[in-house]
Amino acid sequence: MTAGPVGVALVGAGVISGQYLCNLTSFPDVRVLAVADLDAGRAAAVAREHGVPVSGSLADVLALPEVELVVNLTVPAAHAAVALESLRAGKHVYGEKPFAMDPAEGAAILAEAAARGLRAGGAPDTFLGAGLQSALHALRSGLIGEPVAVTAATQSLGPESWHPNPEFFYQPGGGPLYDLGPYYLTALVSLLGPVARVAASTRRARAERVVGSGPKAGTTFPVDVPTHVNALLDFPGTATAAATFSFDSPVNRRMIEIIGTEGALSLPDPNTFEGPLLARGAHDTDWRELPVSGTTTSRGIGVLDMARSLRAGTPHRASGELAYHVLELMAAIAEAGERGEFRAITSTLTAPEPLPDGWDPHAATLA
Repeated sequence: MTAGPVGVALVGAGVISGQYLCNLTSFPDVRVLAVADLDAGRAAAVAREHGVPVSGSLADVLALPEVELVVNLTVPAAHAAVALESLRAGKHVYGEKPFAMDPAEGAAILAEAAARGLRAGGAPDTFLGAGLQSALHALRSGLIGEPVAVTAATQSLGPESWHPNPEFFYQPGGGPLYDLGPYYLTALVSLLGPVARVAASTRRARAERVVGSGPKAGTTFPVDVPTHVNALLDFPGTATAAATFSFDSPVNRRMIEIIGTEGALSLPDPNTFEGPLLARGAHDTDWRELPVSGTTTSRGIGVLDMARSLRAGTPHRASGELAYHVLELMAAIAEAGERGEFRAITSTLTAPEPLPDGWDPHAATLA
């Protein structure tokens, strides 16, 4: 199709699918046509709950000619396989983070999309929300001068206290770096541009963890990834960043602070779409809150921007190139932690342009 709303199928009917479906089914510029899952009963229940007409297997939804874009919400280990199968069926694909399990898989997705004239995109799309878009405008206005340094942190005791099936968070493709790192790294790249090299130190506090809720509460499971990561990132020509990603901290922290030559910015939690956004001048004694504008609609706006860009023939912002760069950053951070040395980043990209003023996810622009 070259006109009208974009037909979408969602693959993976797990916990996060509800948030995507609530939003996607409210956007006039997309039509959610199908839900697929390995568990056919779960796919049917989720489709029924959100008024989606078709449910079934991946093959079932890929066979629908009206489906143009697949939203891949499967577990990380399946991201690349589902993306490649969707591309080979002639569908554009947008995947949850991480883009793939490793850069080789991510490169295969980009190559397949390019060879077929299709698009690949990837979460997170939180950088398109009002909070981080307003931060981007503040930086570009010169409010704090030239960026010099960044301090970023996400710290907690991990998701096993609330998630009924937390095991995958502690397997390859998980851990605080791969689970939460994409929000922080995508935010930084969207604000400051690509990273040239990284270094890191990593730790694993415990070999086993305990499920804290749901029917498996009290069950132990193995931890196969680092659970505390300290990373250094060099942005060529701009700032250097120190970032901490931890599932070992009794102190909960969600922060990004950017120091500039003329002041500083304190950004909202990059796992959200809202504020607050704070600033202070070089000689101020306290922070002041800046106005925040833009959309606060949550997960799925990256899919919508991709759908609208498909029709317009323009670049979409939550692109495969951005998701791949962040994937390479995470892999390099993990490798740097093992080797104790800086690792060069080979991929690069042009940071995405901000959303236009007045961008409204609930406007019908493709009718």
